[in-house]
Amino acid sequence: MNASPPTRRTAGRQPADQLTMRRNNLALVLRHLREAGPRSRARISVETGLNRGTVSSLIAELIERGLVREGNVQRGGSVGRPGQIVELDGRGIGGIGVEINVDYVTALVLDLTNTVVFDQRVALDVQALPTDAVLDAVTDLAVRALAECARIGMTPVGMTLAVPALVDIDSGVVAFAPNLHWTQVAVVEGLTSRLTERLGRPVFGVQVDNDANLAALGEYAMGGMAGTPDLVYLTGETGVGGGVMIDGRLLRGAEGFSGEIGHMPLNPSGHMCGCGRRGCWETMVGLAALLRMAAATDDPVCDPSLDLEQRLAMISRRADEDDPRTLEALELVGTALGLGASILVNVFNPRVLVLGGYFASLGHYLLEPMLSEMRARVIAADAGACRVELSTLGFAAASRGGAHVALEAVLDDPTLVAVRHRA
Repeated sequence: MNASPPTRRTAGRQPADQLTMRRNNLALVLRHLREAGPRSRARISVETGLNRGTVSSLIAELIERGLVREGNVQRGGSVGRPGQIVELDGRGIGGIGVEINVDYVTALVLDLTNTVVFDQRVALDVQALPTDAVLDAVTDLAVRALAECARIGMTPVGMTLAVPALVDIDSGVVAFAPNLHWTQVAVVEGLTSRLTERLGRPVFGVQVDNDANLAALGEYAMGGMAGTPDLVYLTGETGVGGGVMIDGRLLRGAEGFSGEIGHMPLNPSGHMCGCGRRGCWETMVGLAALLRMAAATDDPVCDPSLDLEQRLAMISRRADEDDPRTLEALELVGTALGLGASILVNVFNPRVLVLGGYFASLGHYLLEPMLSEMRARVIAADAGACRVELSTLGFAAASRGGAHVALEAVLDDPTLVAVRHRA
């Protein structure tokens, strides 16, 4: 049997020494099963470089911790005794992703197999509320997610908060969120203290990251173009953000603030941006720009108390009915989208550019003018062979990415999960 090549994440890991490195070996096997799929013990041994006896011992412990289970017996053409397939389990382990955006807050729970077990979004005019009120609303939603985990017997192992902002990950502080009107907000401390007050001290960690970075990680891990090593994710809501994957790794930059592509200055004489500068790209393609061009201020599509997808459905319906103002607005946004995207393609040369947020919802109206502008402006032939795809994760991309990041703690150290039963 030919062994599959090691995955990008497992290729850099080597078998560890004896019992002192058992934790590393558990992580090596668990991550390999997650990325490569169900395997026999013999095949895991070949692909990881661990000897078969060690693999059997590690698998036994992972089963005891509820992270792996035995599947079907492998037959079909193999020489010798049929092998028992082992596969990822982890249904009792949950990662929580929480997103704060201009018009809503979301909470989502994934198990270790990337199955969604809880997903709720609440319309909320975040810009109009003080930060304490927003964090109270986020806490309410997080408590509902935790209650569902308790109901199904799931142990939460981490929570990641996604915010459209410059984020200091190490300190858990939102440094600057122009569209939320937040500066130096200690969101991790605020959410942790509220959860502690409501539930007792949480037994898991809370962290925060930029929403577009988390969405890019979500797309790379479980989106329609999952596993594409060179990928740019572009999200459009009130603001515009981006996450860049280079060779399978998220590009963060020297200070962790990369991806603020919505603030590329593309029209110096254009509209004022929420960041205090004029002519940023998001003033041309953000949801606020589309609404400004497509509707009057008292139009229901501009009402932030309505669910975002409901408002986008109104715009789509008007476009289907050939409303001239709506169609013109979509044409202008699509062209401007191609302008900025061409810069990203020229700089990063991605294999695929994934459109998320409202860009995905209205993609069938935006793609034609976008691609036309891209082809005219990307210096390489055929737009650098970059494909443009619509996100399959929708508005859940950032919360999915956050939940995925929360689960990384277990993938790095499976012993964080207590032994549930002895084999």
